Amino acid sequence: MNNLCESYNFALEFRQNHTLMKLLIKNMVCPRCIAAVKEVLSSEGLAVKSISLGDAEVEGDLSNDQCRSVAEKLQGMGFELLDGPRSQLVERIRIAVQQWVRMEKERPKMSDYLSRLLNKDYSTLSKLFSEVRGVTIERFAIVHRIEYAKELLCYSQLATSEIAYTLGYSSPAHLSSQFKQVTGMTPKEFRAMGQHDRVSLDAL
Repeated sequence: MNNLCESYNFALEFRQNHTLMKLLIKNMVCPRCIAAVKEVLSSEGLAVKSISLGDAEVEGDLSNDQCRSVAEKLQGMGFELLDGPRSQLVERIRIAVQQWVRMEKERPKMSDYLSRLLNKDYSTLSKLFSEVRGVTIERFAIVHRIEYAKELLCYSQLATSEIAYTLGYSSPAHLSSQFKQVTGMTPKEFRAMGQHDRVSLDAL
């Protein structure tokens, strides 16, 4: 934990703008996570200026004691305060891919979207993600896409063709093929199961 706190002083990519400090936090996946993280930061006497999935901006600098306490409290709730630029960037890639998968409007090409959003060449992002996560960005996107398809199959009345369109697949057949590769069954078979095997977002 000491190394974690010391790294915040010189290695972490805290974006300081005047008195603002950005903290990158892993495993935030829903509005309840935002509320929980905000409560932790506020309990340390930190003024939270903004907070969203994956990051929070607070006023001023964290002392070593605050840093240690925040990290421990977040860890106890299943979150992780990221401790280096590589880990931070990988988490930003992960969140960006999830956002791309769930876009409601027409999706741009994923590589172009990530490069623009993160201001880095896609080959650099892809190499780093594979090194740290042990899986390619493309494979991660497929798995997350299928988890989103499972969600729609479980909780909506959309037909498979409508789900394929929602997820940006070229055809229902393409969705069904990829769905079966990942799950071992077709979307129709999955929906008919009744009890559904799904993976939480923070486990992806």
